[in-house]
Amino acid sequence: MTAQILDGKATAKEIRDEIADEVRRWVDRGGAKPCLTAVLVGDDPASQVYVRNKHRACEQVGIAGKVERLPADATESQLLDLIGRLNADPTVHGILVQLPLPQRTDQAGDESAAIDTRRLLDAIDPAKDVDAFSPVNVGLISQERPRFLPCTPHGVIRLLARYRLPTAGRRVVVVGRSDIVGKPIAMMLAAKNGVCGPDYANATVTLAHSRSADLAEITRQADLLVAAVGRPEMIRGDWIKPGAVVIDVGINRVGDRLVGDVAFEEAAEVAAAITPVPGGVGPLTIAMLLKNTVAAASGS
Repeated sequence: MTAQILDGKATAKEIRDEIADEVRRWVDRGGAKPCLTAVLVGDDPASQVYVRNKHRACEQVGIAGKVERLPADATESQLLDLIGRLNADPTVHGILVQLPLPQRTDQAGDESAAIDTRRLLDAIDPAKDVDAFSPVNVGLISQERPRFLPCTPHGVIRLLARYRLPTAGRRVVVVGRSDIVGKPIAMMLAAKNGVCGPDYANATVTLAHSRSADLAEITRQADLLVAAVGRPEMIRGDWIKPGAVVIDVGINRVGDRLVGDVAFEEAAEVAAAITPVPGGVGPLTIAMLLKNTVAAASGS
């Protein structure tokens, strides 16, 4: 293995320590303790683990972490009412709806009984939308005047900055066009002034996806390759330009293993630097969620 391993877990720890200091100073000056409230519908084990991890991370930095639990058969109206109450509660600074929501149909098998996830996310007050999913916040990102930055893309850029891997003038290929990762990170890397300065923006970005023709040929052109397509080990070693930086956002369970969207062992023989799965991007996502919550509480 020749690639440098980009340790997201260690970087997230450094950022959480900085956030804890920021929270302490804010509260010492008389500011309200930041509060993040998660909405958890049903009893999906993976969702419960994610919410528990977020709650633990809140405690570690001095943020009040709360969970509003609703049964799996909660109606869309009940969820909207809850979000409305949280929007109106001045002690709640950040709101997130844990996804995915339970899939369900009515007794006749009608899928219209399913909850409209987008409608729920749109109902969150943009000033409390610490996941940065609101169309208002996405629009602000596109105009380079963000209120909040989406957590996973923000974490990726912070990781690049910590390891001094600039993107300015580089060819970046993002594989995956989701609203959560692919599209926002493409916008952020193509911006003139990034959250970590112009050296970590100003890239020439190609947004590719699983249906792109000659995808392997596209990825071989990347100085920085961001894999966020949601397919286990889809990106092979011979898809990677020698000396490229590889950021693997994917997390997929294959048997008893967790793997990314990149075939790690193959890629590590070609790339200059690479994130592992687990221990790469994942811990940074939660750290950036905490950062957004503190920003929401302090109005910064």
